[in-house]
Amino acid sequence: MRRSSVTLISDSLESTVFYVIEYPKSLLTRKWYAGDFFSGFVLTMMEEEEFELAEDLEAILHLTPEVQLAIEQVFPSQDPLDRADFNAVEYINTLFPTEQSLANIDDVVNKIRLKIRRLDDNIRTVVRGQTNVGQDGRQVKEITRDIKQLDHAKRHLTTSITTLNHLHMLAGGVDTLEAMTRKRQYGEVANLLQGVVNVLEHFHKYMGIPQIRQLSERVKAAQSELGTQILADFEESFPSQGSKRQGGPSNVLRDACLVANVLDPRIKQEIIKKFIRQHLSEYLVLFQENQDVAWLDKIDRRYAWIKRQLVDYEEKYGRMFPEEWSMTERIAVEFCHITRVELAKVMRTRAKEIEVKLLLFAIQRTTNFEGLLAKRFTGCTLTDIPGKKRPESPLESTNPFLDDDAGEDVGADKDEDLAKPRKPKAPDNPFHGIVSKCFEPHLYVYIESQDKNLGELIDRFVADFRAQGPPKAGTEEGGAVLPSCADLFVYYKKCMVQCSQLSTGEPMIALTTIFQKFLREYAWKILSGNLPKSSSNSGGLTISSLLKEKDGPEAAKFTMDELCLICSILSTAEYCLATTQQLEEKLKEKVDKVLVERINLTGEMDTFSTVISNSIQLIVQDIDAACDPALTAMSKMPWQSVEHVGDQSPYVTSIIMHIKQNVPIIRENLASTRKYFTQFCIKFTNSFIPKFINHLFRCKPISMVGAEQLLLDTHSLKTVLLDLPSIGSQVLRKAPASYTKIVVKGMTRAEMILKVVMAPHEPPVVFVDNYIKLLADGNPETFQKILDMKGLKRSEQSSMLELFRQRLPTPPSGADSGPSLFSAPTPEQESSRIRKLEKLIKKRL
Repeated sequence: MRRSSVTLISDSLESTVFYVIEYPKSLLTRKWYAGDFFSGFVLTMMEEEEFELAEDLEAILHLTPEVQLAIEQVFPSQDPLDRADFNAVEYINTLFPTEQSLANIDDVVNKIRLKIRRLDDNIRTVVRGQTNVGQDGRQVKEITRDIKQLDHAKRHLTTSITTLNHLHMLAGGVDTLEAMTRKRQYGEVANLLQGVVNVLEHFHKYMGIPQIRQLSERVKAAQSELGTQILADFEESFPSQGSKRQGGPSNVLRDACLVANVLDPRIKQEIIKKFIRQHLSEYLVLFQENQDVAWLDKIDRRYAWIKRQLVDYEEKYGRMFPEEWSMTERIAVEFCHITRVELAKVMRTRAKEIEVKLLLFAIQRTTNFEGLLAKRFTGCTLTDIPGKKRPESPLESTNPFLDDDAGEDVGADKDEDLAKPRKPKAPDNPFHGIVSKCFEPHLYVYIESQDKNLGELIDRFVADFRAQGPPKAGTEEGGAVLPSCADLFVYYKKCMVQCSQLSTGEPMIALTTIFQKFLREYAWKILSGNLPKSSSNSGGLTISSLLKEKDGPEAAKFTMDELCLICSILSTAEYCLATTQQLEEKLKEKVDKVLVERINLTGEMDTFSTVISNSIQLIVQDIDAACDPALTAMSKMPWQSVEHVGDQSPYVTSIIMHIKQNVPIIRENLASTRKYFTQFCIKFTNSFIPKFINHLFRCKPISMVGAEQLLLDTHSLKTVLLDLPSIGSQVLRKAPASYTKIVVKGMTRAEMILKVVMAPHEPPVVFVDNYIKLLADGNPETFQKILDMKGLKRSEQSSMLELFRQRLPTPPSGADSGPSLFSAPTPEQESSRIRKLEKLIKKRL
């Protein structure tokens, strides 16, 4: 691999030495490096064919990085000549760094030639060593062929010996099995029969041999005889007829059960069936349909009887049957099936006698018994029953509406807090419904009862509210959720738990319908029905009192207690909305999957949303309406005769005082529903600002000083509105950005209107352009109102309107025509205008 490279280097070195000797010494006075000399001159002296040969060798010996890495790992070397990135020029420069070092060139060339010779010897040895490989391989192949034949012979011989040994064992085992069967030696038969069956499996492919087929038939005959014999033994010990047992548990029967495990599974099933039927025969007699103990009021006696029987079985027969047969559980399961059938029959016969309390009593005792079975048994035998599928474990619920209700009694009356953290759900009960399923056809009695009970509960809520009166302002009940709301949903929880333990089918749908009915009744009778319509002792601000700058009485339509009541109803509606959504999710978890789509409480949630919206609107209307007299007083003031700008006007003071008196109370009562307080602020602002601008247009005519006073009043109102969410609060909280944007946009428009009114109307072109720039409103009616506020004559207004229409910019193609032809100012523009307006107000003051 390295030979061609080394030869090339050797030849190059020889040429280099020759050239250096012949080169004129006058040219060697500069600093000289052998590598530079080699790269610059030596190659010119190489023959053309040698250069091409070197290129060919380099191309042939080019190795991939993976191969090169493998070679370096197998043959590690520190020699530079063995490096994949070997550079001849750098190597020669290393050997001959100076001109004086050329004195050793002969030694270096000799060492390289020695390396070449050693490499050639090694290659030659390896090549010669491979000449005999083919012959040696053929000899080895002959040897392995013989060994392979011997291996086949050995394997066939071993198989033959093993088969003969199995045949001997089978023949002897069949003889012994037949003898033990006749003697009823079941203990020995159990082990021997399994061994014979296992050995017989090796002869399935030899059944064409008459002797093998005969042995197989003898084994089947022995198995059949054992089955018949064992069934006869059990029938003799546990007869089907009569209550007295002639035999009992014995070692023979215990060994017979071990044999039955090896026989046809039908033998085992027959033994189990006959034993359980005989064991429960007394139950069928004692609890016949015509017996007094068979009715629901004495259902406890059924479960007490089976408990005694199971204890008796464990003491007498526990060791007779193999543990894997789970006989105790099988007896309990069969008892459940019989009980379900018998209870269904007796309830059909006496359906008119079923009352709600009696039904719930029977259901409670039954579900308690099913829970006891789940604690005692695993439910492994339920899969053996045809048509019975073990229920799948549902996914873990993430709904916080209810805590763990798997272990609650059906008739228990517990007032759990719905806000408690959800506990881990208990494992599913495999015995759930195994008996209680029989009560499902009679659940209409329960559903009708719940309909009646919920109706009475709503009536009681209405009566209690009237008797106790609405929550009082300043108390703990003020603005809080009404207690009746929690009581309603606690009762819903109880009903849902009861019904889901009885049935997850149509009865759950019927119960859901009742829930929907009384959720709506609660919303209208308790919540909407108690929203105040008007106040008997409402007052108001009079125009005359405002004009005289005297404080009037409180202008709120609602009293503090009424405002507190509205807030309480709003909070209750919000609680109902959230809890109804959780109730819907829980009902969907409880009901069968095929019925999930029929659970829908969206209509009820919309009803509570309507109550919330109406409550907010009532508060907004109350606060907003109380400002009407003040705004009317503003529009009636003689703004043309105002001679100087003073403090804020009395109507502003009255509005601010009203807001500061009522908004903190509303915020305090809506502390638990902060988002709805924010909604109130937004809706009030959206109602008040347009009304303020409309009254502003009614102020006419307005002098320059009057406009300045109105501008000051507008700024004062804007400041109060911006601070509205936290007004009167000790905790300063920044108002939401959405709310601030509404206030700034609306009140800036009012300020721009006044700024346009303050501007001189001469020359008209400048005035019109200034209006268009400040208000960005292309509606001629708005422009007409501005002219009225300035007090211009009709003749002047006509020319102004004509000029206004001419100066309007042409709307872009495809744009919708409308009263407003301009885009709203950006927040940066609004901020700049606000700063200018503030400077103007300060200058005037």
